[in-house]
Amino acid sequence: MIFKNKIPLTSEERNIRKKERLLLILSGVMMGLSLPPFPFPFQLLMFVGLIPYFFVISKKEKLGDINRSSYLMLFVFCLITIYWVGSWQAKADTFLLISGALLLFVNPAILLIASTIYFFSKKVFRPSIVIYFFPFFWVTNEYLYMITEASFPWLTLGNGLSYFTSFIQIADIIGAQGLSFVVVLTNVLLYKFIVNLKKNKTSAITHLSIASLIFIMIIVYGNIRLNTFELSERKVKIGIIQPDLDPWEKWELGGIRELSDLYLSLSEKVIDENTALILWPETALPVYLLDGAYRTTLEEIYSFLIEKNVYLLTGLPDVIYHDMDDVPPDAKYSETGDYYYSTHNAIVLLSPHTNEVQRYGKMKLVPFGERAPFVDAIPFLGDFMRWGVGLSGWNIGREKTIFKIPLYDIHGRIDDTLKVNGLVCYESIYPDFVSEFVNNGAELIAVVTNDSWYGNSSGPYQHKEKSILRAVENRRSVIRSANGGISCVINPLGITEYETKMFTKEAFAAEVVLQNEKTFYTQNPLIFPVLSSLFSLWIFGINLLSRVKAKFKL
Repeated sequence: MIFKNKIPLTSEERNIRKKERLLLILSGVMMGLSLPPFPFPFQLLMFVGLIPYFFVISKKEKLGDINRSSYLMLFVFCLITIYWVGSWQAKADTFLLISGALLLFVNPAILLIASTIYFFSKKVFRPSIVIYFFPFFWVTNEYLYMITEASFPWLTLGNGLSYFTSFIQIADIIGAQGLSFVVVLTNVLLYKFIVNLKKNKTSAITHLSIASLIFIMIIVYGNIRLNTFELSERKVKIGIIQPDLDPWEKWELGGIRELSDLYLSLSEKVIDENTALILWPETALPVYLLDGAYRTTLEEIYSFLIEKNVYLLTGLPDVIYHDMDDVPPDAKYSETGDYYYSTHNAIVLLSPHTNEVQRYGKMKLVPFGERAPFVDAIPFLGDFMRWGVGLSGWNIGREKTIFKIPLYDIHGRIDDTLKVNGLVCYESIYPDFVSEFVNNGAELIAVVTNDSWYGNSSGPYQHKEKSILRAVENRRSVIRSANGGISCVINPLGITEYETKMFTKEAFAAEVVLQNEKTFYTQNPLIFPVLSSLFSLWIFGINLLSRVKAKFKL
């Protein structure tokens, strides 16, 4: 009955709808092609990709119309960029496939926060000026998506500019989300330039000039930084291991000795008298190596470290048993053993000089993959959302560990200490989270990951490129060990000095630059997201107040 009374569209209205859909699809395609792995100069599309979208939503008055238009554009954007999340391989777990498919439909809906705030602002301000607020709304959307348990901020625009080396140098001041703001603002200014070409040429030229000036100033700043930034003479030699193991088979029982022998043989290739640290990837050995059940394997690893006088930083599953008087609220309980414990997707530092282990438990867990969102409030979700390779149900890490590694002089005396922070996989996409470690003293950023779940798709390439922004934001080198690729070394200017190819077994050593100074962004990472969010909240408050006044005729 609902559709019986629906007024059919005229021929002209159908043509308009068709043109609008084509514009929205064009916007989604251009935005999708502007992100890695599409090479530069495709990234320039990001600065004009939203213009067709703005032409459509500027003519819409109803929230439903604005959000339907936005959803179509964002769905095409997501389809091109994050199609890979479900893995879509023969061995892929059913739950992973379903989650990936759902994400393609859910992610665009979450990104409608910006268009919703845009609608509210149109109710308060003149339509001609509301579009200028859109950069604030977009950054607000990016930030809100980062701070929930269900966060998946993969499409933060600033993270996608990694190939545009001269442009991203300003990230040491404004960060990736500041870059997102600039990208959307440029789109707005160029949109207004086109709109005013026929109506007001002076205004059109003004908008084009401002957009050009912002773009040129950022490029000039970037080139100055690239040519004048002094890389430290302080360096450390690090060996990085990429074992290229099948991630689906690695979790099967047995074969731990064989895995350990493989890692040690690869590590042997990168060690000389100057090597201070070896880096292995995420869950390098897929067992609780430190809980006492694998003493022989652990002793072999320690023997290797002692013989070579080298430290090992590696991803490992880790279990912590809690004293009864100090039990975290999310700890698990063993009925058979009557004890509390926590399990972590962790990084541990093993030393050749002591059995004391430095630990870090992953704090940003992949929603639905490693932990069910809101499982503390809705416990049954933890049992429902569990997939077949043993990864779901990790506890959230509690401490932002800075790994401390003594460096020795030629006489065997400690004359320096290397301070490293470890990030597990997905954590490297969070700008302000990484800056907290650098503020706590980290001189080097280490990322351990396993992107082989997604085959030779866009995912592993996008993930690697996001580390470039973390390097520039904090002016720190980034070292990356990935199970099947991409492992790499990125210097503080965001330049990749060496990287492996996907699905190759490789071990390499590199002299890595260590920096100590803190950037403006490192010390002030939330300026753009917080100011944008406050502005958006103000818009929402004004709209709410005007509705209250209208209702009660105040």
